[in-house]
Amino acid sequence: MIVETIMNSFWWTWVILPFLIFLSRILDQSIGTLRVIFVSKGLKNIAPFFGFFEVIIWLLAVAQVMKHLNNPMSYIAYGAGFAMGNYIGIIIEEKLSLGTLLIRVIPKKDTTELISHLKELGFGVTQINAEGVMGTKVKILFTIIKRKNVHQVIHAINQYNPNAFYTIEEVKTVKEGYFGIPVQPKGIGIREGIFKRK
Repeated sequence: MIVETIMNSFWWTWVILPFLIFLSRILDQSIGTLRVIFVSKGLKNIAPFFGFFEVIIWLLAVAQVMKHLNNPMSYIAYGAGFAMGNYIGIIIEEKLSLGTLLIRVIPKKDTTELISHLKELGFGVTQINAEGVMGTKVKILFTIIKRKNVHQVIHAINQYNPNAFYTIEEVKTVKEGYFGIPVQPKGIGIREGIFKRK
């Protein structure tokens, strides 16, 4: 009796229920956003686990909306939760800093200090000679890093080679290689791969 009274009350219909739908949509959409990101990064073992909880929570939210089709606040809460869930999912993924990146740099000045600094930080650097659009000789630098280290590398580029042109790309699969392991104490060598120190 008390439960029925509460569920038929103004506060339940127009405040509590829409708020619960809103939270449910935030949760399921955040999980869904992470699931899609994990799939794109090839983490196939984690994605199905997230997908299970995503669809269960979604069904619960949709069921409540369908039961209250005459309540416009349910629609608003559903849409707002969807939008907020996307945003929160992206923020969470950025905090996790998953994945590997390829940074390609076409510098506008001598690269000696930049390469030296990146190597001191523990990043592998490969350089090749190339020709620019006006026929000028340029160098192209490549480094493969963990995503969590991207700000450190960009800061180094801006410090030692300001106005350099660079691009950042997601790398789905990496086999072996050398892509930015932490610098070890002096006296301990750092493992080399295809991006070897010279």
